[in-house]
Amino acid sequence: NSEKEIKASGWHIRETEAECGDAKEEKRGQTIVWRNVVLMALLHLAAVYALQLIPRAHPFTWIWSYVCFLITGLGITAGAHRLWSHRSYKAKFPLRMFLAAANSMAFQVGRCFYFVVVIISVLWALFRYFRSLGWLWDNPLLFKLLYLCAVLFRYYKLSVVMMCFVVPTLVPWYFWDESIWNSYFLPGILRYTICLNCTWLVNSAAHIYGNRPYDKYINPRENCLVTFGAMGEGFHNFHHTFPFDYSASEFGLRLNPTTCFIDFMCLLGLASNRKKATPEMIKSRKLRTGDGSA
Repeated sequence: NSEKEIKASGWHIRETEAECGDAKEEKRGQTIVWRNVVLMALLHLAAVYALQLIPRAHPFTWIWSYVCFLITGLGITAGAHRLWSHRSYKAKFPLRMFLAAANSMAFQVGRCFYFVVVIISVLWALFRYFRSLGWLWDNPLLFKLLYLCAVLFRYYKLSVVMMCFVVPTLVPWYFWDESIWNSYFLPGILRYTICLNCTWLVNSAAHIYGNRPYDKYINPRENCLVTFGAMGEGFHNFHHTFPFDYSASEFGLRLNPTTCFIDFMCLLGLASNRKKATPEMIKSRKLRTGDGSA
C-alpha cells in the first residue's frame, strides 16, 4: 500500500508540475514583447512617411516597387508556403534559388526586425564604400549585386539585408537617378510593410470573415479581398481542407497569381509534379462538411 501511495503521490506531483508548466506557458504566451511593438510601430510610421514621397518619385520607381512587391509575394506563396511547407509541387535548382532569394526579400523569419532601425546607416556606409572604389563602376551594377548576393546567400541575415533593402534601394538610384531617400523608403520600407500586412491578413481576416464551403468545422474561410492582396492565398478554407493542392484553390488561375506563376514555370520546365485535389474529392467534401455556400 505504501508503495502504491508513493507512486500515486509521485504521479500527483508530476501532474501538478505539468499543470504549473502549462500555466507558465499560457502566461508566457500572453506576454507582450515591447521591443517588437516599438520596432513595428517605427516601421509603420516610416511607411506612413513614405506615402507622401510617392508623388515626388520617378514613375519607374513606382513600377519597381510593385515588381519588388510581386517578387516578395512569390517568395512567400510559391516558395516558403506551397513549395517548402506543403511540398505541393517540385522545383528545379534555378527556380529554388530564385524563390529563396525572393523569400529573403520577404524578410518574415526570425528576430531580425532591428535591422529596420539601423538599415539607413548600413546603406549610407555601403554607398560611401562603393563610391570610394571607383573601379567597381566599370562593371554593370546588377552583375556585382548578383555576385555579392551569391557570396552572402548562405548567411540568412546578410542575404535579407541585401535582398530586402539594399537591392530594392540601389536599382532606382543607379539606373534612373532616383534619390537614395525615395529609393529606400518606397521599394524598401513601404513595399516591405505592405507585404507584412498582406501576410498577416491571411492569418487574421481569412480566419474571421468569409464563407466555409469545404469545411464548416474549422476557422479558415474564403476571403476574396485577402486573395487579391496575398496573391491567391485567401482561399483559406479550401487550403486548410486540401493542404496538398498546389493551387490552394479549386478555381485554378482565377485571382491566383501564384498559381499562374507555378504553371508558367512548369511550361518552362522549371517546375513539375503539381498536386491537385480532384473534382470528385472536392464535391464529396463539400457535401459532407461544407456550409452549403457553394
